[in-house]
Amino acid sequence: MEESKNYRRYEASAYLKEKYGIERKPTTLAKLAVLGGGPRYVKAGRVPLYPQKELDAWARGILSPLRASTSDTVEASHD
Repeated sequence: MEESKNYRRYEASAYLKEKYGIERKPTTLAKLAVLGGGPRYVKAGRVPLYPQKELDAWARGILSPLRASTSDTVEASHD
């Protein structure tokens, strides 16, 4: 079974920006961990760790489909 690398919040923030162009500060990831809506994570004691696979799934979930123009709708982009 392939293991996924785990990232601390500051590393997860840098990973999301580098790989997906999604800017989320570590403090924002911490807030999302409280409120919900952020990537899933595990804890090692008190330290939250974000598995790479979870970061990838979360990022793909918030990115829109490709668009050809600003007038494209979500429905039209699935054609």
